[in-house]
Amino acid sequence: MPKRGVLRVATCQFPVGGDLRRNGRMVRAQMTEARRKRADLAHFSECALSGYPGVDLPSLKGFDWAGLEKETRAISALAGRLGLWVVLGSSHRLSGGHRPHNSLYLIDPRGRILDRYDKRFCTGSDLKHYSPGDHFVTFTANGVRCGLLICYDLRFPELYREYQKLGVQLTLHSFHNAHGKKRGIWADIMVPTLKGHAGINYLWVSANNSSAYYQQWPSVLIRPDGVIAARLVQHCGGVTVNTVDTRRKLYDASKAWRDRAMRGVLHSGRLVRDPRSRNRTTL
Repeated sequence: MPKRGVLRVATCQFPVGGDLRRNGRMVRAQMTEARRKRADLAHFSECALSGYPGVDLPSLKGFDWAGLEKETRAISALAGRLGLWVVLGSSHRLSGGHRPHNSLYLIDPRGRILDRYDKRFCTGSDLKHYSPGDHFVTFTANGVRCGLLICYDLRFPELYREYQKLGVQLTLHSFHNAHGKKRGIWADIMVPTLKGHAGINYLWVSANNSSAYYQQWPSVLIRPDGVIAARLVQHCGGVTVNTVDTRRKLYDASKAWRDRAMRGVLHSGRLVRDPRSRNRTTL
């Protein structure tokens, strides 16, 4: 029996492209590899199955939605056979002429879709293809409370803070900062920002990325103290399986005052009543 509060997480990356059947084969192969490495959960990148419109494919016009459903069902069935949690990046079709959602499907070890996270903060280019989402998704696996985010959500620390309030211990954050022509600013800012979110909120973070060239940064697992615990090889497909042990005590500089700060008490210790404190224009 797995220990409560301990989760073996497979952070997966492969070169996502516009061929959803190829993407599906890659997802299933990495699921199988993850389970062989004793993972409890396999985490895939943004639009890992559907491909990312505007990058991997020109748009979603004429997209093969029936084929996407077939591939998703095959992945769900394999999750059930393997007894594996799967967080799958894809696109979710809407009705009434609305643009689809950029989504993460949450598939449980019985092969059921339990929930779906829809990217809340879409970039300007995203909004040409997608409709934004409006909800958080949390779930518990092996006693570890998990939450889901997608790419540009990174730029809004309110989302990480809310997950901390919801008791989340592990954020599964899927990205697509790849398939570009050259190195860009994402290579410098993404992982440091993730490390900051992890350390400030005391959360484990699995952050993955398509490995299609040019991959701006390789997939990582970050500890709650902000230290990178594992990193995949840039531009190469791979699966890194690591133990998220929420019982482990790591450095947490904000612990003493974080709860107060989240309640709006924005100082440590006790304030003093002193005229020399109130007067800020004299020596």
